[in-house]
Amino acid sequence: MSETDTTAHSADTPAHRYTSALAQDIELRWQQTWADDGTFNAPNPAGPLADPDAVAARGDKLFVLDMFPYPSGVGLHVGHPLGFIGTDVYARFQRMAGRNVIYTMGFDAFGLPAEQYAVQTGTHPAITTNDNIANMRRQLRRLGLSHDMRRSVSTTDPEYYRWTQWIFSQVFNAWYDEDAERARPIDELIAEFEAGDRVAPDERSWSELSPAERNEVIDDHRLAYVSEAPVNWCPGLGTVVANEEVTADGRSDRGNFPVFKRNMRQWMMRITAYADRLIDDLELLDWTEAIKAMQRNWIGRSHGAKVDFESSAGTITVFTTRPDTLFGTSFMVLSPEHPYVDELAGPDKADEIAAYRKQAAAKKDFERQDETREKTGVFTGAYATNPVNGEQIPIWIADYVLMGYGTGAIMAVPCGDSRDFEFARKFDLAIPAIQTPPPAWFKERGLDVTLDTRQWPEAFVGDAPYVNSSNGELSLDGLVNKAEGIAVMNAWLERANAGEATINYKLRDWLFSRQRYWGEPFPIVYDADGNPHTLPDSMLPVELPETESFSPRTFDDDDEFSSPESPLDRLQDWVNVELDLGDGVQMYRRDTNVMPQWAGSCWYEMRYLDPTNTETFCDPAVEEYWMGPQTHIRPDHPGGVDLYVGGVEHAVLHLLYARFWHKVLFDLGHVSSKEPYARLFNQGYIMAAAFKDEREIYVEATEVEGSEDAGFTHDGQPVAREWGKMGKSLKNAVSPDEMYEEYGADTLRLYEMAMGPLDASRPWETRDVVGMYRFLQRLWRNMVDEETGACTVVDTAPDAATDKLLHRTIDVVRIEMDALRFNTAIAKLIELNNGVTKLDATPRAVAEAMIRMLAPLVPHITEELWRKLGHDDTVAYIEFPTADPALLVDDTIEVPVQVNGKVRGRITIPADADQATTEAAALADEKVIATLAGNTPKKVIVVPGRMVNIVV
Repeated sequence: MSETDTTAHSADTPAHRYTSALAQDIELRWQQTWADDGTFNAPNPAGPLADPDAVAARGDKLFVLDMFPYPSGVGLHVGHPLGFIGTDVYARFQRMAGRNVIYTMGFDAFGLPAEQYAVQTGTHPAITTNDNIANMRRQLRRLGLSHDMRRSVSTTDPEYYRWTQWIFSQVFNAWYDEDAERARPIDELIAEFEAGDRVAPDERSWSELSPAERNEVIDDHRLAYVSEAPVNWCPGLGTVVANEEVTADGRSDRGNFPVFKRNMRQWMMRITAYADRLIDDLELLDWTEAIKAMQRNWIGRSHGAKVDFESSAGTITVFTTRPDTLFGTSFMVLSPEHPYVDELAGPDKADEIAAYRKQAAAKKDFERQDETREKTGVFTGAYATNPVNGEQIPIWIADYVLMGYGTGAIMAVPCGDSRDFEFARKFDLAIPAIQTPPPAWFKERGLDVTLDTRQWPEAFVGDAPYVNSSNGELSLDGLVNKAEGIAVMNAWLERANAGEATINYKLRDWLFSRQRYWGEPFPIVYDADGNPHTLPDSMLPVELPETESFSPRTFDDDDEFSSPESPLDRLQDWVNVELDLGDGVQMYRRDTNVMPQWAGSCWYEMRYLDPTNTETFCDPAVEEYWMGPQTHIRPDHPGGVDLYVGGVEHAVLHLLYARFWHKVLFDLGHVSSKEPYARLFNQGYIMAAAFKDEREIYVEATEVEGSEDAGFTHDGQPVAREWGKMGKSLKNAVSPDEMYEEYGADTLRLYEMAMGPLDASRPWETRDVVGMYRFLQRLWRNMVDEETGACTVVDTAPDAATDKLLHRTIDVVRIEMDALRFNTAIAKLIELNNGVTKLDATPRAVAEAMIRMLAPLVPHITEELWRKLGHDDTVAYIEFPTADPALLVDDTIEVPVQVNGKVRGRITIPADADQATTEAAALADEKVIATLAGNTPKKVIVVPGRMVNIVV
């Protein structure tokens, strides 16, 4: 049997060879030992998990966090653990470097996937979720991840979502003070109204308002509020979905069902109040510029102005980033959904407009914004007044204007905007020129310089001198700078009371209701007048009621005008409840929506810190210790998790939502950190071959036969190969259980870390795993006799060459481990092990250093070898090796020798050789002597450590 045979022992296999069977025995034993001993339990400075002495003994803290997984019914495939293994290697390395590391794993277990699976199988989602969690815990433990399992949580645990509900109550009972630029308790706002420091929007005092009017005023300020708002209604799912859960082609990212815009009464989170802080504070974070750019673009902050146009229906306000182009406005365009359209439409236009609105409603936003399609629109028959020149300009409706951005109305400047130019050309509308493009612009288009826009083939988009831009009070003519023109126009708009400079955002408030069963109930009840009230802390958690009727009511995919029905609506005994909330016992009605899946993941990192605390979601001293600002690193450090690892796909979902919740908690004084995640690292993906049949349907990759040269078949039929992210949908998943059985967890860990940089995607090749397995076999043989199992390490000091190789390896591995470049660290360790293989026996100093360097990567085999070397303690906290600087310096160096500027030889000299020694060695070199041919050098120039140049 060969050294790479991974099957159980046969008669001719040495009894103590490192095989898959031995690997599994070692791994299972050590996993149980770690669990029994609480090896990876991290001490807290306070609270239920407090151990101040251990905190003091372990050194600086480090919080390492994975984006926690959803417990799928099929469990993990080998692509899932890539990031988990990476964080485990890093956490283990940092423990050995003297850090107090907190590292654990929980489960984001509410939401659509579990509910849909329950609907399909008829099994209650609580049962399937718990089964899935148990399976994933088993698979994660089998990987040897060094989690502090005391801290593991599930979002479906009532003791967890009690605090999710409590945080929602904090958001509901808060408002954003724009003057203070932070959230404050709602009671402070009420006090300001009562004291007369504030008045209602209609200028009435607090005492003049009825109780219902007071409630309305306060509710309009809350950070969590109920609103009749445009939402994304998905009949196929029977629920609404957030903007971020709608794909570019207008379908749900879960299930791929059509999504329609509808007005519905829903819970909203006022995330827009934090738009500026969410953008500005990105500068404090150690995130990639790509992720920061995605968040900036999603928030979409634009500086511009609001401009008022008077019409027969009232004032139409537009937002524009180019108020300086107002003189070029020759028509207006409203979104078909704009509330003024009906009032503006003349009697002879009503039918045409109604038909157009219906046509526009059938289109998705991405279709309407496609700049390549032909422009369509309808003239309303009405006009508006351009405030800068008094001109009457026609008002059109067109579907390329969306109600969800700006005000749903635009001022059309066709000479400077491509869409407006196309629209004006199609409908023969005026295109007044207000800028003179540079001569080069005309030359590129084969034109003479002209302001006759009828000759222009397209709009001019750029900065150029203004023309035709003046009235009796205002003139931009002669200005050449766009910024100056904007400033002059904004000042005039404010003087003329026709508008003002402002900032606009693409970000919309967060839709926070779901018409589902499997989610966190809201801690809200409604009184007889329909006013919402948060339940007191003593009544939390509001537990999800037991029911077998958990399926949401779904509709035909295209049933746009259907209405959601929450499963909780059916449970009237739960919905209607008698409570005493301070005004005596009254009948209340519970909210029958549930929170979105994102709720539980908005704050889970803080519950990891203090998971058993029943008095608060996280002890302030514990939060400050693990997540407080690290001002010793830099004065503006925001605090938060020290290393957060996960996929880039969460850039504008989870990451944005979690930052918002965290900032609210910071403003209200519940946390010391301004941001939840100080450093973010996006791991790559494991790609795998996937195969499609002639119907373009994926087939099981494991059932495909053939090769690239011969072609691939499935059930005898040809299939086409492609590469994609490993997963269930592409039917190309490989189970880690197969790898444990065939090679052991250490081999799988090592292979995934050696495949490439952690932040890069890489192709999976099962046949390549054996390379890492062979390395571990050689490592084992270098320290253990395969026949007897005895340790073969000797106490003899290593020779000079081996010692130098060892310390150079230590130097590189330590640097690469700290930088998360595990693949290059592994390459150096393989090189060292190959060098050791050539020795008669492995010196103890080398063996122990190798074990300590490899321990974060392959923890099971190194624990076993550490014991065989005679140690009783775990290697998990043994100090990581440090290189001897003296052994990193080269003893000799190679220096090129030039004769009259051309390299004629190379000499090897001591690294510290002086000029005379270097010159003598150069002149004694055989190739140099031959080149000189007896000539005496005129000059010898020595550049120490670099080169020798001989001039003849």
